[in-house]
Amino acid sequence: MKNLVTGGAGFVGSHLIDKLISRGETVITIDNLCTGNIENISHHFRKDCFEFIEHDVVNPIDIKCDRIWHLACPASPSQYQKNPIKTAQTSFLGTNNMLDLALKYKATLLFASTSEVYGDPEIKVQDESYKGSVNPIGTRSCYDEGKRIAESLCFDYFRIHSLKIRVARIFNTYGPRMSKNDGRVVSNFICQSLLDESITIYGDGSQTRSFCYVEDLIEGLLKLMNSNSTGPINLGNPNEMSIKQLAIKIRTEINNNVNIIHKPLPEDDPKQRKPDISRAKEILDWEPKFDLDLGLKSTIRYFKSVLKK
Repeated sequence: MKNLVTGGAGFVGSHLIDKLISRGETVITIDNLCTGNIENISHHFRKDCFEFIEHDVVNPIDIKCDRIWHLACPASPSQYQKNPIKTAQTSFLGTNNMLDLALKYKATLLFASTSEVYGDPEIKVQDESYKGSVNPIGTRSCYDEGKRIAESLCFDYFRIHSLKIRVARIFNTYGPRMSKNDGRVVSNFICQSLLDESITIYGDGSQTRSFCYVEDLIEGLLKLMNSNSTGPINLGNPNEMSIKQLAIKIRTEINNNVNIIHKPLPEDDPKQRKPDISRAKEILDWEPKFDLDLGLKSTIRYFKSVLKK
């Protein structure tokens, strides 16, 4: 099986590549290294089953493949808001290019969508039928609406061309290989604690998230690709907790002496996230296995090694 992984030098993409290669599959990955880290995949460079191409998905590329795992796009607000026009282009043009490539070679395409398509939700638990509450002109819209139009493209190619698609709506994911500067709460809180800096909470900390360990997510993506379901399917951990609870948990694990400070909540920051994973359980026989304490220990070990360099 010949796999093309876009965004393969990134956090999730590099873990997916590890798993595919461990199963004896061939992988070609493309990444413009805007937010990806070449060190995440460098251990595969001498392998015959692996090839890396530095390339931006907004530009077409011709690679014969059986499966396309389309993960390319900055995923944290601090990253995607640096160049919002490019973020929107990556979602629309990049996805359109990958769909055209899948159509040419009759490949199956898995699109990594996001819980951000639900926006700042008006319901406590988000299932796949919820149409969302997104501000189409806000500072997060380049990512939120970008992913929404990319989903629309996927389903239009499915309806019009009978293209095999798989759409995963990924909720907050954490684990080793997150960037220390990516601006997401898990990496922020861990790095701040390890560096004896104050933990920064935006807002009062009552907003909630549901954190899924990266190994669980990869298993869900593999099961979705191997299924007959187009999706969309939520992939995330339904164990919801507040940002303040997460900060206290990480501080307790690393350094009880650091302070917790508060700054204003950014525009359109979702106040609540909790996935309904009933569809994933029923269709994929998937649910997360790693609890937060175990996943955080692994992630903390990773950042300790990174910050020593």
